[in-house]
Amino acid sequence: MSALARDRRMTPALEFVNISKRFGAVKANRGVCLSIGAGSIHGIVGENGAGKSTLMSILFGERRADAGEVRVNGRRVTIASPRDALGHGVGMVHQHFMLIEAMSVLDNIMLGAEGGALLSAGRARMRQKLDGLAREHGLAINADALIGDLPVGLRQRVEILKALTRDVRILALDEPTSVLTPDEAAELFQLMRRLRDAGASLIFITHKLPEALAVTDRISVMRRGEVVAEFATSETSADELAEAMVGRKVARVTRADESAPGAVVFSARDLRVSDGFNVTRVDGVCLDLRAGEIVGLAGVSGNGQSELLEALACMRPSANGVIAIDGVALDKSQANPRSLRAMGIVHAPEDRTKHGLVLDFPACESAMLGFQHERRYGAALLDPDAITADCAGVMARWNITPNAPALATRGLSGGNQQKLVLAREIERNPRVLLVGQPTRGVDVGAIESIHTRLLALRAAGKAILIVSSELDEILALADRIIVMCNGRIIGERRAHETNARELGLMMAGVTEAAR
Repeated sequence: MSALARDRRMTPALEFVNISKRFGAVKANRGVCLSIGAGSIHGIVGENGAGKSTLMSILFGERRADAGEVRVNGRRVTIASPRDALGHGVGMVHQHFMLIEAMSVLDNIMLGAEGGALLSAGRARMRQKLDGLAREHGLAINADALIGDLPVGLRQRVEILKALTRDVRILALDEPTSVLTPDEAAELFQLMRRLRDAGASLIFITHKLPEALAVTDRISVMRRGEVVAEFATSETSADELAEAMVGRKVARVTRADESAPGAVVFSARDLRVSDGFNVTRVDGVCLDLRAGEIVGLAGVSGNGQSELLEALACMRPSANGVIAIDGVALDKSQANPRSLRAMGIVHAPEDRTKHGLVLDFPACESAMLGFQHERRYGAALLDPDAITADCAGVMARWNITPNAPALATRGLSGGNQQKLVLAREIERNPRVLLVGQPTRGVDVGAIESIHTRLLALRAAGKAILIVSSELDEILALADRIIVMCNGRIIGERRAHETNARELGLMMAGVTEAAR
């Protein structure tokens, strides 16, 4: 790096000075001081609820700080709305995309920047701008495609393009890789480096410490609303960051022994599932889940794992096949989530916000979804005090912060929302747990806790199916690993007899017969 580049990166593009924000009794930010160098990628890591997203919402004008100030290029600025933020060259890519699925890419990008009453002229200018960004940064996209038809990686590209077309020089990315495949994440990191080298300043919020170490220049650690440490990325490690995040050493949880699985509890035969366009997503899948065993389901995103999980949970109809419990096939009256729950089959979905929670409900109501008929919540009528007390206990046991049952579910961080969904299902002491992406968007301390709970279920004789995009997670937890490609199961391995390289090849469709 040249001396000029080093000097440029030492110049603060953005400063948070004594930022504080309170929600009732909860102090989300406590006198946060943080400086982002110009032309740098600055990582911010911390536990769920550490205050990272609150700080970013203040930066982007979605919330007002109770105290403190924001400075851009050394000048104090007032950011009361996202429009103000964009006016100061500050953009944001949210963890949950802010896109309208029924509209085209071009129309989503133009929203709020139409350029006058004549939309045709504005469209022409925006198409020209998109063409320039495609050439400069490799961000080519079909401007006329509907957002609802795009895969997750391209939807995120649209969010980034929205910011870049506003000529932002400071770009915050909140958990941008939480829904990306490894290849999509690698493409994102290349883009981030290109933007940095072009002089932009980027803030990278993440729970994935290897990613923070791979792409950032400096990393700040937040805990309980405060910045507790800052490191030059080249001078720190994942272990040091994890310890700073949680205030203690974090152990890596793995299976202590090989399983001795019992009888088949849950099985599927010849399942076939199609999507809304009548395209086959699951093609003749057969699998068995045994008591006292964790089965990991691996595959590149889009190869049928999500559809299979939803079909097994009876959330999505199958065109063919049989699902059986204890060897007895489900009939049509039983093939629904409520009947499965009554038989001890629970499901923590991959998409917590779409299928696992109602974001506008209080957290205590989200914590009982699907189980609201249980007597613990009241007899003939629901008992608000019982519901609140039960949720407060769950939040304490699972370290969900803030412990505020009346808080709207959307007020919880993504990781705490995930813990709420898992707690709701696991605390029912199920016979079978079907879980998608159990630690997506979750910090290292919570990952340790979730993995420990999953292994405890296994030790108690429960049958568990885990769908995860994290091969390290599957290798650490699963006794048996099933690999899907193009809607089919193409291989199965015992976890102690395989590795990430072999699984990666299988996920790409390369089997022993093809080598």
